[in-house]
Amino acid sequence: MILETLEATNFRNLSGKITCAAGLNIIAGDNGHGKTNWLEAIYLLATTKSFKTARLTEAVNFGETLAIVRGIVRQSAGISRSVQVAIEGNTKILTVNDKRETVQRFLGQLHALLFNSDELSIVRGSPDARRKFLDGGIVAIFPAFIQTLSDFNRTLRQKNALLQKAHKDELSLEETAKRLEPWNEQLIQNAAKIHKARVRYVERLNEDLEKQLFEKEVVSIRYLSSLEGKGDLNNYAELLEERLKIRVQAELSAGYSLIGPHRDDLEISFDGRDLRKFGSSGQQRSALLILQLSTLSAYFSQHNEYPLFLLDDIDAELDYKRIGRLLEFLSDKTQTFVTTSKESFVQRFGAGAEIINVKNGEALRAETVSNFEI
Repeated sequence: MILETLEATNFRNLSGKITCAAGLNIIAGDNGHGKTNWLEAIYLLATTKSFKTARLTEAVNFGETLAIVRGIVRQSAGISRSVQVAIEGNTKILTVNDKRETVQRFLGQLHALLFNSDELSIVRGSPDARRKFLDGGIVAIFPAFIQTLSDFNRTLRQKNALLQKAHKDELSLEETAKRLEPWNEQLIQNAAKIHKARVRYVERLNEDLEKQLFEKEVVSIRYLSSLEGKGDLNNYAELLEERLKIRVQAELSAGYSLIGPHRDDLEISFDGRDLRKFGSSGQQRSALLILQLSTLSAYFSQHNEYPLFLLDDIDAELDYKRIGRLLEFLSDKTQTFVTTSKESFVQRFGAGAEIINVKNGEALRAETVSNFEI
């Protein structure tokens, strides 16, 4: 898939239209002028979300009520479609060829992976970041999985509300168990689907992790179920049902659900050691990049095309030698967008790339701005 053009209206400080190259696109300019905002606009078209805020209303330019990001996407079959995300108040309107679409159908139009400093939470942060990493990869391959996640989370919220009320009202163990039963049945049904999908996805990623980008840096991952060591995980639904019955008292005391895939984690090892505990900052950056490249391969194996790769200020995260190897690896695979504030980066890697200069949010033709302050 290729993003052919991108334009934004009242999204952050952006203005203008970008014509994108099929290979490397370098978005250059001084800090604070909107380079990352253009990446955010691409990410919004691909995911319907922002990587900078959980509230899209914050991305609407000050004083405006409506923001629009629009792009032309060409699929591998040669078919081009217009995709658009409009943000108005708390409403997000998604359209394909000017026809309104659901999130699930919209997500199949464009996909993008992001590498930036915040994404390091996958390797050094809480389990929630790693679960989101897995679920995002699965949704990219099977968009319908988003409905399974939504159903599970809705049931989990309802169960937690019941547990909190039971705890407050000091309900008996027997009465609480009786009230929990229908919610646990729904929870088990969707939890089993999530567990199965995550385990299979981790297996697929591990296959691709064997193809390392950087020498002498071996990354492996293992899915850690919260039920590990409690029974046969091959019969996950039965095991979860059994543990839920045993843990009613504990969940009643806590006031929230203690068992299920929302408590699982992903173990990431670097050269055989737990990366989160023992990895250096450089090793964590390399491991994240290797994980994301494996995600690219997993996506390609399913769709026979690569997603876009977005790299924000990569020269602040990796040295030029590693950047060179990365860009060479990506050159015949994926459309890549890189932001930089360094003219030396453009000089070193700009040959054959589309150079997009950004000043005060406006995307300018490369020859319009000869250089920028470092």
